[in-house]
Amino acid sequence: MFRNIFKTSNDYTLTILRLVAGFVYFAHGAQKLGLLGGPGLQVRMTGLSGAVHIPMSLAYLVFAAEFFGGLGLIVGLLGRIAALGIFCDMLGAVILVHHRFGLFMNWTGSQAGEGFEFHLLALAMTLTIVIRGSGALSIDRLLMPRKLGGVVATDRPTFRRSA
Repeated sequence: MFRNIFKTSNDYTLTILRLVAGFVYFAHGAQKLGLLGGPGLQVRMTGLSGAVHIPMSLAYLVFAAEFFGGLGLIVGLLGRIAALGIFCDMLGAVILVHHRFGLFMNWTGSQAGEGFEFHLLALAMTLTIVIRGSGALSIDRLLMPRKLGGVVATDRPTFRRSA
């Protein structure tokens, strides 16, 4: 089972998906921690525990999933686990908060909160990584046992063409 965590293909499509998701969630988590112009951990903790009524321990897991999960996706280390953490985070956000505001984001400021369209995209992206792995240019691919297709000196990236 442990080796299935690292198992992935040499697919650059997964790499693009992983890097975009990782960048977005690393930045999202960093803002919650007070970096990149964000409000900081205490403000976000008060918001999550007060408004959404989730326990503080779960709120810390949300921040860890976004910040460390995003970082894991960027470098491709434990990509499946990182993506699963973000998937659970986004599923919880839809169920606990965003479903009541409908599908669409609050572009005009006319609704009380944000819809869940962004979350659906994140769910699809992270579920793909959970199922398929981190792809090419990932630490997971380097750590993958060689008998499962791990990196060797002669490996070339795979590009699939439709027939």
